[in-house]
Amino acid sequence: MMVVIENVLSPAELADMRARLFAGEWEAGGRTASGHAQSRKNNLQLRDGAEPAVSLGERVIQRLWSNPLFISAALPRKIYPPRFNRYGEGQGYGAHVDASLMRAPGSPDMLRTDLSATLFLSEPDDYDGGELEIESSYGAQAVKLAAGDLLLYPATTLHRVAPITRGERLASFFWIESLVGDEGQRTMLFDLDQTIQRLTGQLGADNAELIGLQAIYHNLVRRWVIT
Repeated sequence: MMVVIENVLSPAELADMRARLFAGEWEAGGRTASGHAQSRKNNLQLRDGAEPAVSLGERVIQRLWSNPLFISAALPRKIYPPRFNRYGEGQGYGAHVDASLMRAPGSPDMLRTDLSATLFLSEPDDYDGGELEIESSYGAQAVKLAAGDLLLYPATTLHRVAPITRGERLASFFWIESLVGDEGQRTMLFDLDQTIQRLTGQLGADNAELIGLQAIYHNLVRRWVIT
């Protein structure tokens, strides 16, 4: 399941974030990759655990915890502190799968990467190439969103960033550990929750059948949540 979450950041927030990011301390992105991914990763990345990555990442997380669509799709337990990267002309990231377990900087706890997220910070017209290409049972899907929009997708998927042929692509990326680890169960819960929300607008919150659907949703959550 891939979900687009629009307008995570406002135009004013985007302008401020881009200005602070360009003044930050960047390093070769391959330093943070593991295994074979090191040779496929050709970009720059803001240094982890330092400003402005920390405060900007906290801003992103704050926006997401208050976003109903994100909560419905991810059912998040933990969010890895957002990282920031940039791709210039000729740079890209070859096909790879994200690590299944990660430890955030300065934390002793491991995070299971159920979902990957990319928050686009550059407008699509600012660069050519740079699509996030995700493999699925329907073939590869190329995604290039407006600045401020976020793509949520399974971390189990093979994905890549196409080489940049013009301009520069700026983005934030991170991972989520969900309360519901099974992708199929999480998709069913998301579809059910979105149906309930649509029907609430049509039937009213006091509709008996709708209340029954809400009971089914919450009882499935109780059954499937990993404790």
